[in-house]
Amino acid sequence: MSLLGSFVVVMAALFIGEWVSTKTRAMVPSIFVTALIFIIGFWTIFPKNIVEQATFGLNFASVCVPLLLVHLGTTMNIRELIEQWKAVAIALLGVCGTILLCLTIGALLFDWHTVLSAVPSLVGGLVAALLMSENLKAINLDSLAALPIYMLMFHGILGYPLTTILLKKEGNRLKKEFHQNPQAMTGAKEVAERTKVITKIPTNYRTSAFALARTGFVAVLAVLFGTVTNNVINANVVCLIFGIVFCQLGFLEKDILKSAGVFNWLIYGLTAYIFAQLSTTTPSSLLGFIPEILVLMVLSIFGMFLISRLVYKWFGYSKEMAMATALTALFGFPADYILTNDVIKEVAENEKEEAYLTAHMMPKMLVGGFATVSIASIIVASVFIKLF
Repeated sequence: MSLLGSFVVVMAALFIGEWVSTKTRAMVPSIFVTALIFIIGFWTIFPKNIVEQATFGLNFASVCVPLLLVHLGTTMNIRELIEQWKAVAIALLGVCGTILLCLTIGALLFDWHTVLSAVPSLVGGLVAALLMSENLKAINLDSLAALPIYMLMFHGILGYPLTTILLKKEGNRLKKEFHQNPQAMTGAKEVAERTKVITKIPTNYRTSAFALARTGFVAVLAVLFGTVTNNVINANVVCLIFGIVFCQLGFLEKDILKSAGVFNWLIYGLTAYIFAQLSTTTPSSLLGFIPEILVLMVLSIFGMFLISRLVYKWFGYSKEMAMATALTALFGFPADYILTNDVIKEVAENEKEEAYLTAHMMPKMLVGGFATVSIASIIVASVFIKLF
């Protein structure tokens, strides 16, 4: 397949996902549909390197992740980030619920090593899955090495639609609050006002290249900070924090990459890169792990459900928002952003409602995903490796 043909096929998979999500009023998430297209495609006619041929390979992902995280920081502020300690607590407690059920009930149903191999992927992302897979190969457990990758690829089958349902309920609740509570209206206005940028640069000099250069500069500073501090704070979290800080200082505009016209392009490319990991699966190898995948996914989600139902009142969350925050462990960034954004666009009827829903839902989902996928899951994988 030609490079241009690969690009067309990848973009077609992405827009079909968007169309289905729109048609079903976000009940079927776009990312779920696109994932199915990719896996069926890889099993049939897609070249294994189709995403790389479409120019959305590792180098592209390595550049766009820091840029996107800095951008997302410009949609928040320092006070909001500090306030999200509750989201971190709920997300981490959800991880504990998953570990508890999988290491007890799961260990009664399946081999102990099988459960240990699967859990890090259930509460995390690509890094945790690859870390566990490579270590399984190193200790000659090649038969289990594929399981972490399979769990990573398929735990969203339950997580995506369930999260969408929960977020839609929360979005509709917030929309009613927005119209019924005068303080909620004031809060939405404050969100809009405090994200304005004061700049003396003439408008005709604020080009897309200038916006990208500034965003990239902040991303470089964030990565350097992580290196100097020995990644005491995960680099992804630093990028988000630096985006917030530099937006407050006026160096970056609110929604900077959207105003530059490149945000969707970066999201599409990163999404395609993530789905490229599906190229390693085969129908025969997958079928052998179906019971483990299904049972452990159910146990994982049920563990998160139990914990979130126990603690949501303590943190002042609705039960829907608490569960959705816990479920970020199943996918992390950018899926948490895409799912939340899909729902907000579906529920909100105007820009003010969209701003209010974004301010109250997006930070919780993003920070919850960082806490689990970027930090907790890697710690869990590192610990579980030593238990073999």
